Amino acid sequence: MDYNGHVPATADPTAPSRRRRTVAVTGSASGIGAAVCARLERSGTAVIGVDLRHCDVVADLGRPEGRAGAVQGLAEASGGVLDGLVACAGIGPQVVPTESICAVNYFGALAVVDGALALLEGGEAPAAVVICSNSATITPVHEGLVAKLLEGDEAGAAALAAGLDGPTVYGMSKLALARALRRRAKAWGRAGVRLNGVAPGPVDTPLLAGGLEDPVLGPLIDALPVPLGRRATPEEIAGAVGFLLDPANGYVHGSILFVDGGSDALLRPDRL
Repeated sequence: MDYNGHVPATADPTAPSRRRRTVAVTGSASGIGAAVCARLERSGTAVIGVDLRHCDVVADLGRPEGRAGAVQGLAEASGGVLDGLVACAGIGPQVVPTESICAVNYFGALAVVDGALALLEGGEAPAAVVICSNSATITPVHEGLVAKLLEGDEAGAAALAAGLDGPTVYGMSKLALARALRRRAKAWGRAGVRLNGVAPGPVDTPLLAGGLEDPVLGPLIDALPVPLGRRATPEEIAGAVGFLLDPANGYVHGSILFVDGGSDALLRPDRL
């Protein structure tokens, strides 16, 4: 059975059972992460959840020691082998102080992704998916902050972020994450591990609810044009993640899949 719950037509029901595929999911306790876990579990996949609470590996990805603990916890919980990784953990643009957005959304995500590569190299048809955001393409670019993030200068990024508004820092954390993902395509391809991203638009999750409650940010979120005329469900984003994890889609690598109801196409029709 694949990550979408489909049994291949060539599967032999009399064949000896194989090792269950194992996938780690950060941000597993709620929102998109919880929906991804539920989808994977329905397909028979063994899931290792990572979050601040109510999960298999408890870790704070906003702190260096928490990131290291998350990678160590994954190594122990998986027996040293992962078939997949989904980096969902993130915080929204309404969070203060704004430098914590960089800490979790960029440095926390990449630390787990890079730290799990050795575990994924031993997996079967391994793949990783990172949750990015369509805000990366609709937020005015602050190249200084993006540069600090891509350079791995956490102190410098924090200093810059402290003087910026939350939506800008959030958008730049996701833009830098998408660029970092694509820059890893060559090395990860050589390692035999696929790496892709999903860029959701507005999704009905606790993270979005927090933004909608903000008196400044809420109207901006509501004003975003979405051709489909609605917000996504977490399950719809989980469906895209399942597609990218599925070994049947083994030639998809280094890509960012927009799952935003058509907003990117509407706002940037000529950009590919």
